[in-house]
Amino acid sequence: MRDRAFLPYRVCHKVRASIQAYSQVTDMAKMSKLEPKVIQHHFSKIADRYRQLRTTDAEPIAFIAKELRELLYVEAVDIGCGAGGYSLFLCKSLGDKLRLTCVDANDSMLKALDTYLRAHGMGNFIAINAGAESLPFRSGTLDCVLTFNAVHHFNLLAFLQESARILRHGGYLFIYTRLQEQNRRNIWGQHFPEFCCKETRLYSFNTFVQTVERVPRLQLQSTEYFEYERTFTLEQLVERARAHHYSTFFLYSEQELENAIAVFRRNVEHRYNDVSRVNWSDEHTLFVIRKNT
Repeated sequence: MRDRAFLPYRVCHKVRASIQAYSQVTDMAKMSKLEPKVIQHHFSKIADRYRQLRTTDAEPIAFIAKELRELLYVEAVDIGCGAGGYSLFLCKSLGDKLRLTCVDANDSMLKALDTYLRAHGMGNFIAINAGAESLPFRSGTLDCVLTFNAVHHFNLLAFLQESARILRHGGYLFIYTRLQEQNRRNIWGQHFPEFCCKETRLYSFNTFVQTVERVPRLQLQSTEYFEYERTFTLEQLVERARAHHYSTFFLYSEQELENAIAVFRRNVEHRYNDVSRVNWSDEHTLFVIRKNT
Protein backbone atom coordinates (compact mmCIF):
# COMPACT_ATOMS: atom_id res chain seq x y z
CA MET A 1 0.00 0.00 0.00
CA ARG A 2 1.26 3.49 -0.82
CA ASP A 3 2.35 5.96 1.83
CA ARG A 4 -0.64 8.00 3.02
CA ALA A 5 1.06 11.23 1.92
CA PHE A 6 0.78 10.09 -1.69
CA LEU A 7 -2.86 9.06 -1.65
CA PRO A 8 -4.92 11.09 -4.16
CA TYR A 9 -7.20 13.79 -2.86
CA ARG A 10 -10.69 14.34 -4.27
CA VAL A 11 -12.13 17.67 -5.30
CA CYS A 12 -15.88 18.07 -5.91
CA HIS A 13 -17.17 20.47 -8.55
CA LYS A 14 -20.80 20.93 -7.48
CA VAL A 15 -21.13 17.25 -6.86
CA ARG A 16 -23.14 14.86 -4.75
CA ALA A 17 -20.99 11.77 -5.03
CA SER A 18 -21.40 8.38 -3.43
CA ILE A 19 -18.62 6.28 -4.91
CA GLN A 20 -18.88 2.59 -4.11
CA ALA A 21 -18.87 -0.96 -5.47
CA TYR A 22 -16.51 -3.14 -7.43
CA SER A 23 -17.28 -3.90 -11.10
CA GLN A 24 -17.57 -7.28 -12.81
CA VAL A 25 -14.48 -7.37 -15.01
CA THR A 26 -15.56 -10.60 -16.71
CA ASP A 27 -18.67 -8.91 -18.13
CA MET A 28 -16.51 -6.13 -19.53
CA ALA A 29 -14.20 -8.66 -21.15
CA LYS A 30 -17.19 -10.26 -22.89
CA MET A 31 -18.30 -6.86 -24.15
CA SER A 32 -14.82 -6.07 -25.50
CA LYS A 33 -15.11 -9.05 -27.85
CA LEU A 34 -18.33 -7.61 -29.22
CA GLU A 35 -17.13 -4.05 -29.73
CA PRO A 36 -14.91 -4.33 -32.83
CA LYS A 37 -17.85 -5.44 -34.95
CA VAL A 38 -20.84 -3.85 -33.27
CA ILE A 39 -19.67 -0.60 -31.71
CA GLN A 40 -17.36 0.45 -34.54
CA HIS A 41 -20.26 0.00 -36.96
CA HIS A 42 -22.34 2.19 -34.66
CA PHE A 43 -19.73 4.97 -34.64
CA SER A 44 -19.35 4.87 -38.41
CA LYS A 45 -23.10 5.34 -38.80
CA ILE A 46 -23.37 8.34 -36.47
CA ALA A 47 -20.02 10.09 -37.13
CA ASP A 48 -21.55 12.99 -39.10
CA ARG A 49 -24.07 13.79 -36.36
CA TYR A 50 -22.14 12.67 -33.29
CA ARG A 51 -21.53 16.17 -31.95
CA GLN A 52 -25.25 16.93 -32.16
CA LEU A 53 -26.06 13.81 -30.15
CA ARG A 54 -23.52 14.33 -27.40
CA THR A 55 -22.88 17.18 -24.97
CA THR A 56 -19.34 18.54 -24.79
CA ASP A 57 -18.56 19.82 -21.29
CA ALA A 58 -16.32 22.90 -21.09
CA GLU A 59 -15.56 22.60 -17.35
CA PRO A 60 -12.98 19.78 -17.49
CA ILE A 61 -11.16 21.60 -20.31
CA ALA A 62 -10.92 24.73 -18.16
CA PHE A 63 -9.53 22.63 -15.32
CA ILE A 64 -6.97 20.98 -17.61
CA ALA A 65 -5.87 24.30 -19.10
CA LYS A 66 -5.29 25.64 -15.58
CA GLU A 67 -3.32 22.52 -14.65
CA LEU A 68 -1.06 22.97 -17.70
CA ARG A 69 -0.66 26.73 -17.38
CA GLU A 70 3.03 26.56 -16.38
CA LEU A 71 4.03 24.66 -19.53
CA LEU A 72 5.36 26.83 -22.37
CA TYR A 73 4.56 24.16 -24.96
CA VAL A 74 2.25 21.17 -24.75
CA GLU A 75 2.78 18.12 -26.95
CA ALA A 76 -0.50 16.27 -26.40
CA VAL A 77 -2.60 13.44 -27.75
CA ASP A 78 -6.41 13.09 -27.53
CA ILE A 79 -7.20 9.36 -27.53
CA GLY A 80 -10.64 8.28 -28.72
CA CYS A 81 -11.15 11.81 -30.03
CA GLY A 82 -14.34 10.98 -31.93
CA ALA A 83 -15.71 13.81 -34.07
CA GLY A 84 -13.61 16.48 -32.37
CA GLY A 85 -15.84 18.16 -29.78
CA TYR A 86 -13.27 18.08 -27.00
CA SER A 87 -10.34 18.47 -29.40
CA LEU A 88 -11.72 21.86 -30.50
CA PHE A 89 -12.09 22.97 -26.88
CA LEU A 90 -8.47 21.96 -26.23
CA CYS A 91 -7.19 23.87 -29.26
CA LYS A 92 -9.10 27.00 -28.26
CA SER A 93 -8.17 26.82 -24.57
CA LEU A 94 -4.45 26.09 -24.97
CA GLY A 95 -3.90 28.14 -28.10
CA ASP A 96 -0.59 28.32 -29.91
CA LYS A 97 1.33 26.44 -27.24
CA LEU A 98 -0.57 23.23 -28.07
CA ARG A 99 0.50 20.66 -30.62
CA LEU A 100 -2.32 18.11 -30.68
CA THR A 101 -2.52 14.65 -32.20
CA CYS A 102 -6.08 13.33 -32.45
CA VAL A 103 -6.30 9.53 -32.31
CA ASP A 104 -9.30 7.33 -33.00
CA ALA A 105 -9.84 3.80 -34.29
CA ASN A 106 -12.68 4.88 -36.58
CA ASP A 107 -11.95 6.52 -39.94
CA SER A 108 -15.41 8.07 -40.22
CA MET A 109 -14.94 9.84 -36.89
CA LEU A 110 -11.49 11.11 -37.93
CA LYS A 111 -12.88 12.48 -41.18
CA ALA A 112 -15.63 14.32 -39.28
CA LEU A 113 -13.04 15.66 -36.82
CA ASP A 114 -10.73 16.93 -39.57
CA THR A 115 -13.57 18.77 -41.31
CA TYR A 116 -14.85 20.22 -38.04
CA LEU A 117 -11.54 21.52 -36.70
CA ARG A 118 -10.49 23.04 -40.02
CA ALA A 119 -13.90 24.72 -40.38
CA HIS A 120 -13.15 26.43 -37.06
CA GLY A 121 -9.75 27.61 -38.25
CA MET A 122 -7.65 25.10 -36.32
CA GLY A 123 -4.38 23.98 -37.86
CA ASN A 124 -2.30 22.90 -34.87
CA PHE A 125 -3.39 19.26 -35.03
CA ILE A 126 -2.99 16.02 -36.94
CA ALA A 127 -5.39 13.06 -36.98
CA ILE A 128 -4.32 9.42 -37.07
CA ASN A 129 -6.05 6.04 -36.87
CA ALA A 130 -4.74 3.89 -34.03
CA GLY A 131 -5.92 1.83 -31.09
CA ALA A 132 -5.57 3.14 -27.55
CA GLU A 133 -3.52 0.12 -26.50
CA SER A 134 -0.86 0.43 -29.22
CA LEU A 135 -0.01 4.05 -29.90
CA PRO A 136 2.44 5.13 -32.65
CA PHE A 137 4.56 7.47 -30.52
CA ARG A 138 8.14 7.22 -29.33
CA SER A 139 8.67 6.55 -25.64
CA GLY A 140 8.91 9.54 -23.33
CA THR A 141 7.96 12.18 -25.92
CA LEU A 142 4.58 13.60 -24.83
CA ASP A 143 3.63 16.13 -22.18
CA CYS A 144 0.01 15.12 -21.99
CA VAL A 145 -2.35 12.25 -22.84
CA LEU A 146 -6.08 12.94 -22.69
CA THR A 147 -9.25 10.98 -23.26
CA PHE A 148 -12.86 12.13 -22.91
CA ASN A 149 -15.78 9.76 -22.46
CA ALA A 150 -13.96 7.01 -24.32
CA VAL A 151 -11.91 5.01 -21.81
CA HIS A 152 -14.68 2.39 -21.37
CA HIS A 153 -13.96 1.35 -24.96
CA PHE A 154 -10.31 0.61 -24.06
CA ASN A 155 -8.50 -2.17 -22.29
CA LEU A 156 -7.76 0.02 -19.28
CA LEU A 157 -4.56 -1.64 -18.09
CA ALA A 158 -3.04 -1.76 -21.57
CA PHE A 159 -3.98 1.87 -22.19
CA LEU A 160 -2.44 3.00 -18.89
CA GLN A 161 0.75 1.09 -19.62
CA GLU A 162 0.97 2.61 -23.08
CA SER A 163 0.34 6.09 -21.67
CA ALA A 164 3.13 5.57 -19.14
CA ARG A 165 5.45 4.58 -21.98
CA ILE A 166 4.84 7.62 -24.22
CA LEU A 167 4.67 10.29 -21.51
CA ARG A 168 7.67 12.29 -20.43
CA HIS A 169 8.63 12.09 -16.76
CA GLY A 170 6.19 14.30 -14.90
CA GLY A 171 3.76 14.22 -17.82
CA TYR A 172 -0.01 14.30 -17.38
CA LEU A 173 -2.70 11.74 -18.14
CA PHE A 174 -6.25 13.15 -17.95
CA ILE A 175 -9.13 10.67 -18.13
CA TYR A 176 -12.65 12.12 -18.19
CA THR A 177 -15.42 9.57 -17.87
CA ARG A 178 -18.64 8.64 -16.17
CA LEU A 179 -18.29 5.83 -13.71
CA GLN A 180 -20.51 2.80 -13.26
CA GLU A 181 -21.92 4.31 -10.08
CA GLN A 182 -22.65 7.63 -11.78
CA ASN A 183 -24.34 5.90 -14.71
CA ARG A 184 -26.87 4.34 -12.33
CA ARG A 185 -27.92 7.78 -11.10
CA ASN A 186 -28.57 9.57 -14.40
CA ILE A 187 -31.88 9.78 -16.26
CA TRP A 188 -31.16 6.63 -18.26
CA GLY A 189 -29.89 4.54 -15.38
CA GLN A 190 -32.89 5.52 -13.26
CA HIS A 191 -35.70 5.21 -15.80
CA PHE A 192 -34.62 3.38 -18.98
CA PRO A 193 -35.16 -0.41 -18.70
CA GLU A 194 -32.01 -2.56 -18.67
CA PHE A 195 -29.75 0.41 -19.33
CA CYS A 196 -27.29 -0.41 -16.56
CA CYS A 197 -27.50 -4.14 -17.28
CA LYS A 198 -26.63 -3.55 -20.93
CA GLU A 199 -23.84 -1.11 -20.10
CA THR A 200 -21.15 -3.31 -18.56
CA ARG A 201 -18.15 -1.47 -20.01
CA LEU A 202 -17.99 1.47 -17.61
CA TYR A 203 -15.46 1.21 -14.81
CA SER A 204 -16.28 1.47 -11.14
CA PHE A 205 -14.23 3.83 -9.01
CA ASN A 206 -12.51 0.98 -7.17
CA THR A 207 -11.65 -0.90 -10.35
CA PHE A 208 -10.22 2.23 -11.93
CA VAL A 209 -8.04 3.18 -8.97
CA GLN A 210 -6.81 -0.39 -8.47
CA THR A 211 -5.85 -0.62 -12.14
CA VAL A 212 -3.85 2.62 -11.96
CA GLU A 213 -2.00 1.21 -8.97
CA ARG A 214 -0.89 -1.73 -11.12
CA VAL A 215 1.21 0.62 -13.28
CA PRO A 216 4.23 1.58 -11.14
CA ARG A 217 5.23 4.56 -13.29
CA LEU A 218 1.87 6.29 -12.82
CA GLN A 219 0.56 8.16 -9.78
CA LEU A 220 -3.05 9.22 -9.26
CA GLN A 221 -2.72 12.89 -8.34
CA SER A 222 -6.37 13.84 -7.84
CA THR A 223 -9.95 12.90 -8.63
CA GLU A 224 -12.24 15.71 -9.78
CA TYR A 225 -16.03 15.32 -9.79
CA PHE A 226 -18.31 17.34 -12.05
CA GLU A 227 -22.08 17.59 -11.98
CA TYR A 228 -24.24 19.13 -14.69
CA GLU A 229 -27.91 20.05 -14.56
CA ARG A 230 -29.53 18.85 -17.81
CA THR A 231 -33.01 19.72 -19.05
CA PHE A 232 -34.72 18.16 -22.08
CA THR A 233 -38.25 17.41 -23.17
CA LEU A 234 -39.40 13.81 -23.02
CA GLU A 235 -39.61 13.76 -26.82
CA GLN A 236 -36.02 14.97 -27.12
CA LEU A 237 -34.89 12.18 -24.82
CA VAL A 238 -36.79 9.58 -26.84
CA GLU A 239 -35.24 10.97 -30.02
CA ARG A 240 -31.78 10.64 -28.47
CA ALA A 241 -32.39 7.04 -27.48
CA ARG A 242 -33.53 6.15 -31.01
CA ALA A 243 -30.52 7.97 -32.46
CA HIS A 244 -28.19 6.00 -30.12
CA HIS A 245 -27.09 9.04 -28.13
CA TYR A 246 -25.03 6.60 -26.07
CA SER A 247 -23.53 3.54 -27.73
CA THR A 248 -25.35 1.57 -25.01
CA PHE A 249 -28.57 1.94 -27.01
CA PHE A 250 -26.95 0.13 -29.91
CA LEU A 251 -26.78 -2.96 -27.70
CA TYR A 252 -30.58 -3.27 -27.78
CA SER A 253 -32.28 -5.03 -30.67
CA GLU A 254 -34.76 -2.82 -32.56
CA GLN A 255 -37.71 -4.40 -30.78
CA GLU A 256 -36.00 -4.30 -27.38
CA LEU A 257 -35.30 -0.62 -27.86
CA GLU A 258 -38.87 0.25 -28.79
CA ASN A 259 -40.22 -1.75 -25.85
CA ALA A 260 -37.77 -0.03 -23.51
CA ILE A 261 -38.72 3.41 -24.89
CA ALA A 262 -42.40 2.70 -24.16
CA VAL A 263 -41.58 1.84 -20.53
CA PHE A 264 -39.22 4.83 -20.30
CA ARG A 265 -42.06 7.12 -21.40
CA ARG A 266 -44.31 5.76 -18.65
CA ASN A 267 -41.57 6.03 -16.05
CA VAL A 268 -40.80 9.66 -16.90
CA GLU A 269 -44.48 10.63 -17.09
CA HIS A 270 -44.97 9.12 -13.63
CA ARG A 271 -41.88 10.81 -12.18
CA TYR A 272 -42.21 14.31 -13.71
CA ASN A 273 -45.26 16.58 -13.62
CA ASP A 274 -44.08 18.50 -16.68
CA VAL A 275 -42.54 16.29 -19.38
CA SER A 276 -41.63 19.39 -21.38
CA ARG A 277 -38.96 20.04 -18.73
CA VAL A 278 -37.34 16.80 -17.66
CA ASN A 279 -34.33 17.70 -15.52
CA TRP A 280 -31.67 15.61 -13.86
CA SER A 281 -28.01 15.69 -12.87
CA ASP A 282 -25.29 14.16 -15.01
CA GLU A 283 -22.12 13.24 -13.12
CA HIS A 284 -18.64 12.76 -14.54
CA THR A 285 -15.19 12.16 -13.10
CA LEU A 286 -11.81 13.51 -14.20
CA PHE A 287 -8.83 11.44 -13.09
CA VAL A 288 -5.59 13.44 -13.00
CA ILE A 289 -2.64 11.07 -13.26
CA ARG A 290 1.08 11.88 -13.45
CA LYS A 291 4.06 9.89 -14.66
CA ASN A 292 6.61 9.62 -11.90
CA THR A 293 9.61 11.92 -12.22
